[in-house]
Amino acid sequence: MQKNSKRNNNLRVSDIELNTVDAEKAINESQNNFVELLPLEVTFKIFSQLDIQSLCRASVTCRSWNYTIRNSDSLWKPHCLTVRTVCQREIDDDLESGYSWRVILLRNYQKSKVKHEWLSGRYSNIRSPISLPEKIMCPMDADTWGEILEAELER
Repeated sequence: MQKNSKRNNNLRVSDIELNTVDAEKAINESQNNFVELLPLEVTFKIFSQLDIQSLCRASVTCRSWNYTIRNSDSLWKPHCLTVRTVCQREIDDDLESGYSWRVILLRNYQKSKVKHEWLSGRYSNIRSPISLPEKIMCPMDADTWGEILEAELER
């Protein structure tokens, strides 16, 4: 009987030690996570200084960062407005459709890069589809191709 009681005490002590270690680990992780420590306005100010690529990388750092970045439309709006300089029609259409700034950016970022390359004349000397860099191409609608063709005719 006494042996059994001693074993139960050892289990309880082990459980307490494990819980203490887990609690200390959680506290250390929380102390290293400024999103949970700083006021929300300060966190937004920090994240708002990031470019698109850095913002996306930060969003995969941990769950709390992902939640904060993913659900903060104000972080995505300035980047979206930058993309709008190239894809105004597309951005405006998405806004009218009720998409969030983050979704609008995800829908139009790659297209804006490709469209900018076309409009700037980067592909003016390409003579066949085989010569196009396949990696960076993306589907574009007829209106976008119309804009690109108009720019090519003006060159």
